[in-house]
Amino acid sequence: MNKKSFLPFCAIIASMIVGCNNETKTTTTVDLNNPLLAKYDTNFEVPPFDLIKDEHFRPAFEQALAAHNAEIDSILEISDEPTFANTVVALENSGQLLNRVSTVFFNLNSANTNDTIQAIAKDLAPVLSAHGDEISLNPTLFKRVKAVYDKKESLGLDAEDQKLLEETYKGFIRSGANLSDGDKEKLKKINAELSVLTTQFGQNLLAETNAFQMVVDKEEDLAGLPQALKDAAAAEAKAKNQEGKWLFTLHNPSVMPFLQYADNRELRKKIWDAMQNRGNNGNETDNNDILIKIANYRLEKAKLLGYSSHAAYVLEESMAENPGNVNSLLNKLWTPAIAKAKLEAADIQKEIAAAKDTFNVAPYDWRYYQEKIRQKRFALNEEEIKPYFSLADVREGAFSTANKLWGISFVALNNVPVYHPEVEVYEVRDKDGSHLGLLYADFFPRESKRSGAWMTSYRSQSRKDGKRVAPVISIVCNFTKPVGDQPALLTFDEASTLFHEFGHALHGLFSNVKYQSLAGTSVPRDFVELPSQIMENWAGDPEVLKTYAKHYQTKEAIPDALIEKMDKAGTFDQGFATVEYLAASILDMNYHSATSAITGKANDFEKSAMAKIGLIDAIIPRYKSNYFQHIFSGGYSAGYYSYIWSEVLDSDAFAAFKEKGLYDQATAASFRSNILERGGTGNPAEMYRKFRGADPDPVHLMKKRGLN
Repeated sequence: MNKKSFLPFCAIIASMIVGCNNETKTTTTVDLNNPLLAKYDTNFEVPPFDLIKDEHFRPAFEQALAAHNAEIDSILEISDEPTFANTVVALENSGQLLNRVSTVFFNLNSANTNDTIQAIAKDLAPVLSAHGDEISLNPTLFKRVKAVYDKKESLGLDAEDQKLLEETYKGFIRSGANLSDGDKEKLKKINAELSVLTTQFGQNLLAETNAFQMVVDKEEDLAGLPQALKDAAAAEAKAKNQEGKWLFTLHNPSVMPFLQYADNRELRKKIWDAMQNRGNNGNETDNNDILIKIANYRLEKAKLLGYSSHAAYVLEESMAENPGNVNSLLNKLWTPAIAKAKLEAADIQKEIAAAKDTFNVAPYDWRYYQEKIRQKRFALNEEEIKPYFSLADVREGAFSTANKLWGISFVALNNVPVYHPEVEVYEVRDKDGSHLGLLYADFFPRESKRSGAWMTSYRSQSRKDGKRVAPVISIVCNFTKPVGDQPALLTFDEASTLFHEFGHALHGLFSNVKYQSLAGTSVPRDFVELPSQIMENWAGDPEVLKTYAKHYQTKEAIPDALIEKMDKAGTFDQGFATVEYLAASILDMNYHSATSAITGKANDFEKSAMAKIGLIDAIIPRYKSNYFQHIFSGGYSAGYYSYIWSEVLDSDAFAAFKEKGLYDQATAASFRSNILERGGTGNPAEMYRKFRGADPDPVHLMKKRGLN
């Protein structure tokens, strides 16, 4: 998953929370003793994490907001006729200090938070929302932007300048610049409410995830579990003063293998129920009322802006263009996917019957019995695979793949500050040895980090005085931790996730545009997953596996026989995987395609939506409403479909490499110049056609998922 950081003003309008109130005349005076406000006196000018304290954030925001207000005032006070330079570029360049402070704060709030940071985030949400509204709804500022836009054909702008002007103008329109004064006030209130509610949703989910601990004190209850998982659970228990016991949590490296291997069905149900009921426990961290309010406020906002639904508003700026096109794709895939999932469920039921059990397969049974079937059908045990996927080797595999494709290299650094001792930093150098950017990598779960995996940035790429300002990119994951003398050994899914987030990182690192708001991953949501998902194809390609998948003890490459088994099992359980994903995507569209307010309870709404599509009882959506952070707190509202939309693209794009060679230099160069370097400066469909020479063919996706 890609996570945009707090971007310059024009991009913020369209993508995330912004702003502050503007009650008094502002000043640009800043406290240079505050490390967030002073010039970063560090190598590569990265944030001085070693100096930044929680108490620095509130005053830094106050002064950065004031500085941004002063910059906006200076644009408004210009008596000269509005021009592209004195209005549009000036607006683009405003708020740099606020951007810098916000980037550090919100990234830490996701990756290394605490009670103080979360309290600040809640307090800031309405303030930042109000600040953004004061700018985007300022009639004088919009008048200046419109004056430039209205004469765009006569300005002689190049393509990138034209794109900035277009996005700036659209940003104002889509933020309510044309509304009446009364409707502007309504919009401000809605934005303020949404900023608070979405923040609360994410904080509730983190609290619920951290609150659950399943302590096992009888070793017989661990039957079926791999030794590595038992060792990790014992270490977790010891860290929580429960020595001699085993502790399991709702972090993926703990809960997912427990569901996959534990013979104890009662305990599988216990941890499953805890996982699926996060935010659904009727307590102070319950998300049900919050998410309904979010969906309804989004609808109200969309209607104020002239759209029939939130999805219609969001998708106007996507490759899909409208909800009808999204639903068409999802429905086309649903039919073969649910048919395959039903066959898989029947296979599981046979496995249950063979064990002389009489219960019907439940969601907490699925992974357990599919693992048994996988082992029987393909003689493939995931524990047989993991020794070949140490984190260090997978990371180097991703680096090596990028080197072979584009000639870039990665140099580990120990002379830059980090926000947590586990964080790694690499200088990324282009094929000519020049500095391309910095890459931070944060791989392991902890209570201060939200779940999932994402890419973000501490500095987006831009050009200043004709010179490229190099980006500082970060990937954040939640992988299996090392235990004792054993390194971190990843599942193949985790290895693919590393390649995925690394693909997002390459999108940010290769960016080569003028303007920060158009850089890197500042593209439509259903295009942003192309650079990430295409890298997953290299992760599992047999030729590539032989180069990086090495036994952590013997250093021998993964055997051909094991690769062959993995390949044969490649589409195994894809009915389940596709159905749980599509169900979540359809649920997202149900919430955000609504044209009237949702009046019932979230659980009832979800149940009804899933009944309409015929989701079987043995499968739930990948994300149930109460913990669907992507859409209620993470920027993917009416956009969760984008992974499968982009998979059509990445499957077709990788076919180009398979046709010409995995590391074909001409194909790689075209992908870099037409996709990775261009950020949001062009039309995504046109950019893709320029790379591929044609529109993407969905047949490659169907083949990869075994749905044809």
